[in-house]
Amino acid sequence: MTSSEPTDELIDLGDRRLGVRRLAPRQEDGLERTTLIFLHEGLGCIEMWRDFPQRLCDATRCPGIVYDRTGYGGSTPWPTDPGVRYMAIEADDILPRLLSKLGVEDCVLVGHSDGGTIALNYAASDPAPLRAVVTLAAHAVNEPICVDAIRRARAAFASGDLRARLRKYHGDNVDGAFHLWSDAWVAPGFEPMDADGRLPGIVVPVQAIQGEDDEYGSELQLGIIAGKVGGYCETRLVPDCGHSPHLQQPAYVLSEITRFVAPLALVG
Repeated sequence: MTSSEPTDELIDLGDRRLGVRRLAPRQEDGLERTTLIFLHEGLGCIEMWRDFPQRLCDATRCPGIVYDRTGYGGSTPWPTDPGVRYMAIEADDILPRLLSKLGVEDCVLVGHSDGGTIALNYAASDPAPLRAVVTLAAHAVNEPICVDAIRRARAAFASGDLRARLRKYHGDNVDGAFHLWSDAWVAPGFEPMDADGRLPGIVVPVQAIQGEDDEYGSELQLGIIAGKVGGYCETRLVPDCGHSPHLQQPAYVLSEITRFVAPLALVG
């Protein structure tokens, strides 16, 4: 059976509106499966995932939801500045409200970079809808390699080239989107999450994927995630790959996530 085309909408959470794209697998078999929730990177949005979410939905036959976090893509800006706690607030407040509003009762989170860290933060409380987590280049800790890369990004943004490219995706929110991310990561003592406090609370299965040549983090991230989570975790270090494994090595990443999700996907 052939499914419908993707649909886009703005979801009103009261204090903000978030852009959401609903996906359905192109071929369905009538079985009820979990929903894949895609959480984008620090400067990302729905469009910057390209076709990967649809391809993963097709491969797993799961429905999917991709959304623009507050201040990114088609979503409205933050009503108040979240500061360096933006990822924790996203995980503890915004994501639960969004899932509730959308009626999602069973899901797997697929998070890239900041989105992966948010997914881990969310999973730490063992929320009822969550079945598993997949991370792509997530950060459990802040490393010097990441701070250096973000300082280079800040220079490129100030010169105008990066800002112009990002404006295509974030429009008038581009400055707020960039500085929310970059100001936090270069702040003295900043950490993306409380790894010691949160990771042991994660009891759902976790698949952590990272590029061998990731310019924003080292293999240390995989070791910390696998070593501290409270449940099953598998890691994949992808050769010839930087910070976006799903775009730089899509065939391998697609097959690995599909293999991981398939046994967990059926609801009931």
